[in-house]
Amino acid sequence: MSDGDDRARDPVDWGAARRVGRLVAGRVPIAESYLGTSLVADFRDVTREAEEIVTDYTGLRADGGARAEVLDRAGWVDVNVESMQRLLAPLVERIGKRLERRGVMGGVARAATAAEMGALLGFLSQRVLGQYDLLVPDPVGAAPTDAAGSGDVVYFVGPNILTIEKRFAFRPRDFRLWIAIHEVTHRAQFSGVTWLRDYYLSLVERALTLVEPDPWVVVRALTNAADELRHGRNPFDQGGIIGLVATPEQRGVLAQVQALMSLLEGHGNVVMSELGRRHVVGEERMARVLAARRRRGGATGHLHRVLGFEAKMRQYEVGEQFVRGVIREAGPTGLDAAWRGPEWLPTVEELAAPTAWLARADARVLRGAAGGE
Repeated sequence: MSDGDDRARDPVDWGAARRVGRLVAGRVPIAESYLGTSLVADFRDVTREAEEIVTDYTGLRADGGARAEVLDRAGWVDVNVESMQRLLAPLVERIGKRLERRGVMGGVARAATAAEMGALLGFLSQRVLGQYDLLVPDPVGAAPTDAAGSGDVVYFVGPNILTIEKRFAFRPRDFRLWIAIHEVTHRAQFSGVTWLRDYYLSLVERALTLVEPDPWVVVRALTNAADELRHGRNPFDQGGIIGLVATPEQRGVLAQVQALMSLLEGHGNVVMSELGRRHVVGEERMARVLAARRRRGGATGHLHRVLGFEAKMRQYEVGEQFVRGVIREAGPTGLDAAWRGPEWLPTVEELAAPTAWLARADARVLRGAAGGE
């Protein structure tokens, strides 16, 4: 099959999605100003500092060093369009065949999906501060990397960071370090825990493989999501777009992904908070501001929440409470057992009962010491 045939069967016109996203994002240039130069230099330095203190605190040592990239909103749209293409790859061929059979109507659905997806990404680009995404490739024009290094970039959206700093009079370097700590923690999780990346992606692939949606259902879901966002509501709390078309079997897989993401996001929030208190002037006020921002529909977990792979806000709170409960009962190293393998991860029920998870983890350790594993 030719490349042209492949493009015709793709259920999304990705080029159109990118153009719409850039249009909605708006143009807020930073490269021409001295502030843009400050962002690039500062994030290079604070990302390196964040990696050192996160490694010391968590014991998770990522391979190599992260590269900090400061993007404008249009650049964020570009890399996330590519990320979404990669994430949705298991769906493309099946939905594309349906569109192909529908002829003109299929073309309309393809264009409508691109427009709504672009609008969503453009809106989210106005709110994102930082991002570590294991699926986002290096920026266009960057030196090629191998598969293991494809997620080695930590992104920061310059205009949004400058806006928050100015509005709330945050000390720039402290705020930038605080944001970097959170993103670097997620990188440490996926790079420092050798099995986690493949395990997470296998769950995502299973969930997508089970989907057989009507393209118009996706269009309607994207349209509704865009309307909800414009009215300040979070449309992704009940399972995202995938949740709207999920089968019972798929919902079970989504629950596994969401439990994992609750743990990872809760862990990230705790590390950000603890290290922020030690290393960031004004951390308490920053935390209050960003917590209020998230409650108003912020973009934490933006891309994967759109699709339904991340949990709703209440589950993130449960994840943070779980991590704090484990630390309270077993000390800072109490969570280490969770990084041993998928079977050591807390279940949804255990997220609400950290002592139950600790008891199970201790029992596994004892069985292992006795030769039972």
